[in-house]
Amino acid sequence: MSSIDRSQAVGGTRTYEVRTYGCQMNVHDSERLAGLLEDAGYVRAPEGSDGEADVVVFNTCAVRENADNKLYGNLGHLAPKKARRPGMQIAVGGCLAQKDRDTIVKKAPWVDVVFGTHNIGKLPVLLERARVQEEAQVEIAESLEAFPSTLPTRRESAYAAWVSISVGCNNTCTFCIVPALRGKEKDRRPGDILAEIEALVAEGVSEITLLGQNVNAYGSDIGDREAFSKLLRACGKIDGLERVRFTSPHPRDFTDDVIAAMAETPNVMPQLHMPLQSGSDPVLKAMRRSYRQERFLGIIEKVRAAIPHAAISTDIIVGFPGETEEDFEQTLHVVREARFAQAFTFQYSKRPGTPAAEMDGQIPKKVVQERYERLVALQEEISWEENKKQVGRTLQLMVAEGEGRKDDSTHRLSGRAPDNRLVHFTKPDQEVRPGDVVTVEITYAAPHHLLAEGSVLDVRRTRAGDAWEKRNAEKSAKASQPTGVLLGLPKVGVPEPLPVAASGCGCD
Repeated sequence: MSSIDRSQAVGGTRTYEVRTYGCQMNVHDSERLAGLLEDAGYVRAPEGSDGEADVVVFNTCAVRENADNKLYGNLGHLAPKKARRPGMQIAVGGCLAQKDRDTIVKKAPWVDVVFGTHNIGKLPVLLERARVQEEAQVEIAESLEAFPSTLPTRRESAYAAWVSISVGCNNTCTFCIVPALRGKEKDRRPGDILAEIEALVAEGVSEITLLGQNVNAYGSDIGDREAFSKLLRACGKIDGLERVRFTSPHPRDFTDDVIAAMAETPNVMPQLHMPLQSGSDPVLKAMRRSYRQERFLGIIEKVRAAIPHAAISTDIIVGFPGETEEDFEQTLHVVREARFAQAFTFQYSKRPGTPAAEMDGQIPKKVVQERYERLVALQEEISWEENKKQVGRTLQLMVAEGEGRKDDSTHRLSGRAPDNRLVHFTKPDQEVRPGDVVTVEITYAAPHHLLAEGSVLDVRRTRAGDAWEKRNAEKSAKASQPTGVLLGLPKVGVPEPLPVAASGCGCD
């Protein structure tokens, strides 16, 4: 079938679907992929289309050992659908694409486009080239071509936004392949970051999360060791910006000036995600983590002294090669001392291409599972105890969208406290929109959420709620309009850069 026949077979407005795996950086990159496609004339496929879109894009992650199995399983599921539908295209991008390159089209020859982490802006033109030339296009850039924040972005939320301040990572952790795929750290200019945040606030956004693979190393590329704390303080001066968060920092770069900036800047939230990975000094050394247990606990102590109500979360890997029972007990010791509000716990998984994958002393699966279960049980107990301390407190919640799976059946809404704890609250009589702020009293605590079962004490309608309402009204109006018939092809080429936009990922 010629390219002309294929375009005629497609006809009408072409739809797209983006499937995202991995960290916050990938989530934010997917917002940019969606923005690029819509700028090129595509429209988003309805929810639940399950591979029925004209273009399906996989934004992949390479962090877990079975990441490729998951990708090829999903690609295999789409193969018969693509065979039945002339003109359908499949694209694979992200970290796994950067790593596997030509392997993807060899294993799945029905894939049309493979692109890497450094050239996501090329997606529309690669799709067009694949259609015209009728062969797969594989384009992997070895270094960042342009900071992704200049690309169009279709943000998932009207009231909260990711803002990337850097891409890449200079660390050499032995378990992590991400720096090899994302490259060395590249920092954005502070003025560009603040201009993007101001533009977002002007659109109604009231909460932003600063993103970076090693977010508090920001400044190393521009030669300013205090650049991150200065950026936090500058965010505090932006009118209308109510909440500032950041993820993920590295203990090595977590300096006293950052703690002071967090404590002294009112709109920087009392929340900290500080990856531990292991509480054992020998294991930390084998991981090439440039801190030890004493340093980590010292940071936690300083943060708690400066911000008493801070909720601190972490990441922990169980079963790293060579980990002894004594090493694991040191991790449990740090968990007891730090009293994390939440911990994201992982069983060690080989990442092909990392030094740890070739290390001696790989731990048997049965031992890793047993340690993992002990760690999870301890953290569940601590999380519940820490949440019980919230009972009786009066908190201001930013109303969230899609956070409470049982909200309809329980006649509740959900929101996030300043420290990012999830709170389900009784639905008030007056209208409350995502992005609005409510004041509630906490009445019950579970390990992973809080309840406010009494009446809402106050409702504050916000510009963020207005933005959410406006977006939904526009979506409804667009859905009720007839689609019309286009020529069947999106416009060719990469869209012109916008004055400001964003980027993101988080390697801990």
